[in-house]
This record gives sequence, C-alpha cells and structure tokens, in this order.
Amino acid sequence: MTAQPTSAENNGPRQNKVVSAAEAVAVVENGSMIATGGFVGTGFAEHLAVALEKRFLETGEPRNIGLVYAAGQGDGKSRGLNHFIHPGMVGKVVGGHWGLVPGLQKQAMENKISAYNLPQGIISTMFRDIAAKKPRTISAVGLGTYVDPRNGGGKINGVTTEELVELMVIDGEEYLAYKTFPIDIALIRGTTADPTGNITMEKEALTLEVLAIAMAVRNSGGKVLVQVERIADYGTLPARDVKIPGIFVDYVVVADSENHWQTFGEQYNPSYSCEIKIPVESIPPMEMGARKIIARRAAFELRAGDIVNLGIGMPEGVSNVVIEENVLDRIVLTAEPGVIGGIPVGGLSFGAAINTDALIDQPYQFDYYDGGGLDITFLGMAQADRFGNVNVSKFGPKLAGAGGFINISQNAKTVVFVGTFTAGGLELLVEDGTMKVINEGKSTKFVDDQVEHVTFSGKYSIKRGQTAIYITERCVFRLTEEGMVLTEIAPGIDLQKDVLDQMGFAPVLKEPPKIMNPAIFNPEKMGRELS
Repeated sequence: MTAQPTSAENNGPRQNKVVSAAEAVAVVENGSMIATGGFVGTGFAEHLAVALEKRFLETGEPRNIGLVYAAGQGDGKSRGLNHFIHPGMVGKVVGGHWGLVPGLQKQAMENKISAYNLPQGIISTMFRDIAAKKPRTISAVGLGTYVDPRNGGGKINGVTTEELVELMVIDGEEYLAYKTFPIDIALIRGTTADPTGNITMEKEALTLEVLAIAMAVRNSGGKVLVQVERIADYGTLPARDVKIPGIFVDYVVVADSENHWQTFGEQYNPSYSCEIKIPVESIPPMEMGARKIIARRAAFELRAGDIVNLGIGMPEGVSNVVIEENVLDRIVLTAEPGVIGGIPVGGLSFGAAINTDALIDQPYQFDYYDGGGLDITFLGMAQADRFGNVNVSKFGPKLAGAGGFINISQNAKTVVFVGTFTAGGLELLVEDGTMKVINEGKSTKFVDDQVEHVTFSGKYSIKRGQTAIYITERCVFRLTEEGMVLTEIAPGIDLQKDVLDQMGFAPVLKEPPKIMNPAIFNPEKMGRELS
C-alpha cells in the first residue's frame, strides 16, 4: 500500500501540498515508472533524487522502478540519475542519453536491466502525447539509424525484448511509430511554489519539458512531485509567471540549497536565468590548437541570417570563434533544450546560455528542429565510415547514447560534423600558418566497415538532399552519392602520410584537395565576415 504524506492539509481549493522530501518519495511504489526532468544538471530535482536513494538504501524499496528521461541527467559521478544505480533499484530505462550515468550504463551493457536509447527529441515530445493519451508518437526521426526497428529499434541489450518502435507507411512515406506508455511518478523542479502547488521558474536556466511531464503523469493517474527553492503565500504568484499550474501538482518539497544548484557546474549564475546580460568581450578567445582550428574552419560554413544549433564538446568552439570575429549579431545560435539566441555555455552547465533572446520549452524546440527549421548544425564526430554514417552513441562496452543528435543531424538543412582526425594522444604543431603532426592519435576515426552504431545515416541524408560536411583539423570531407569526397587539406599536411594512411577507406578524390584557408592557422583574427 502506498504511504501517504501526513503534513499536507486537505482543505479543498487551498490544500497545502508542501511536504518533506521523505514524505513525498514515500508514494513511489515498486515497479513505478518515473519521469525525471533535467538537462545535464539544469532543472534536475536533485533533492528528490537524494531522498529516493536514501529510502532505497534504508528500506530496500522502491525496487525495480522504471526511468524515462529525454536529456542526459548527471555529472558522470554521483549526482543526477547516478542516485539510482544501486542493484535492484532500477529495472528499466528509456533514455535519450546515457553517457552521464556510467553505473546505469554498465548495468545495461551487462544485461542486468531492460534498456532503450531513443532520440531525445522524441522522448521530449512523447510526454505531450502521453498527456493526450495518444497511442504513438509518429515521426521520421530515427529512420536509417539504430533506432529504426530494422536496425534494432533502440534496444540496447539482449534482455530488452519489448518493441517500442514500429515502422509505418503513411501516404507512401516511411515513418517510425514510438509506443507511448503511462507514467506513475514525476520528479521535476521549479523556483517558487505557493502552498497549492502553483510553480514558477524565474531562477531556472531552462524550462525544459516540466509542464509536459506533469500533465503526462497527472493524466496517467500518477503523482507529480516538485522541488522548489522557496514558498510564497496563497494567491501571490503572478498568473503569467506560473509554469506548472497547481492542478497538475501533488506534492511540493522545499529543497536544501546544496541540492538545488542552477546547474551541476554553478550554484547560480544570473545570466543563465536572463536576470542580467554580460558583456561578450569578457569571454576569452580560445588558445590556438586543434579545437580552435576546427571551429574556425567550421565557421566558414556560416551565412548571415543562419539559425544555428551547436552540439556539446568540440562544436561549442564555434561560438567562441563567432564572438572573436565579431559576427554574433549576424546569426542566431540555439540549443536543443529551448535556448534561442545568445551564447550557449559548456561543461556541466551545457544547455544553459547567456544573453538569450528567448527561452522556450524543449518539446517546442524539437518541433522546430524536426520540421527543418535549422539552417545549419555543428555536431561532434566520434566515428565515421565510407558511407558517411556517423557514430556518437555506442562503442563496444561504452554506451554514450544519442541525446538530441539524431533529431538535429537528420533535419538540419546543413549538418557539419567536427572532430579531430584521429583520437588518443594526438599532438600537433601549428606555426607560421602551417600544421604538422608531431604524434599521431592511436585510434582511427574514419573506419572501413560500417560504424558500430549508426547515429547518423549517410544514405538517408543523401536521399533527403541534405548537405553533410566533415571537418577535422587537417582535412575536410563532403558527402555525395559517390561517397566521402576529400575536398580540403591543411597547409603543411602530407596527403598520403597524414590523411590517406590514417583512414580505413580510400575517400573519393575527384581532383587534388584545396588548401584550407591559411588565416585559420594564424593567431590573428581571420577577418571572417558573413554574407
């Protein structure tokens, strides 16, 4: 029998929903399917997760819970979904990204739990479909990738047998139908609550899909648990500021400050919540090296007026180059959790941004992305093959997960993959406008056979007429119907020794590759102007 909180007063419309964390998580039953909000650490209900973990360690319950989440939530160590790694606690995971939760990742790869990796944008929008009790989320996103049921249907291991993805044909076109399911518990957060459960988010860096999750759980007959920073009096929250109406909320918990950081990187940064804007001149330029060279070459693909998405890691450098070249006002940078304009930040604060023009809910951002709204995206590239396929999601025993990569790469008009040519110990010397390889990386990124996990399908990209470019520090490729065409090479790089001999396949060479713009390799500003 589910335990019921004792401190809340049931007095009709003015019911007091404020309870302790222990009282709130007591309603989670064995086998409950739990939806968690958050993006890395932004917006994650850390205080509630700590309380649920404490209950499990003390009582052995709840056991065999399910988790469903869109973006990766964790710090790779102890926070976020890492609170749920104890054997027996979790039985099933439907997640968009796994790289920040190594403990759950290990359980999935060892066949100890049922596990799926679905596109982040699909899960994000699926919450709305669950709320509306739609039986499927129908989308072209995932066709040709490992999510396609012809390629595994997003299942991670052999003990995962239920099919969550089906192939459909509508009006002669292929689509994927993602099966929806009820959700029992929501663990989400906001900034301020009144006692009836109305929630505002004025100090949050992102609004994510908290409203969609709350509605999905409420319409599934479940319980919505929300952690906040503070409580306001009845009727004092401006209606326009209420992000989650109290009718969708069951329990409110005031979090300890140490468990309510704005991101997992910073306790509070007022620029992330649009409280202030900061001078971009305060952002230091990158040091010369592979990352800056790649970002500089990538910036040459930008055009004035472009709506741009930047992925995590190497792509983040593009924003630094844009700032350094003083052309930020010529484009609009975006990030998938709902950032429009401004400058996305990185590290454990990735997803947040400074000087934003607007913040929207993550499901709406993916509606825009999936519908082809992006002019160009810059994404990481862990592994590529002769067909133009890219893998960023799974490597042997390591399960990173796709995150929003599939949604974004599949639907942007131009996709630019960025990364070093080899990995593991790569050392370069950049001087006098040229580049030399001092020590080659141990791992080949451009492999002969098809990549282990197809996170981006080159075949599907060509079918759609998409422009796909692959930029490294020493050369550039473009995907065509004939294959991967080598188009450019860095000054000082030996074509045979430094490029062809380091690849698992022979690229298409229609003509000698052009020399990359020498300005990329000099310490001075490039003088890049967008037109």
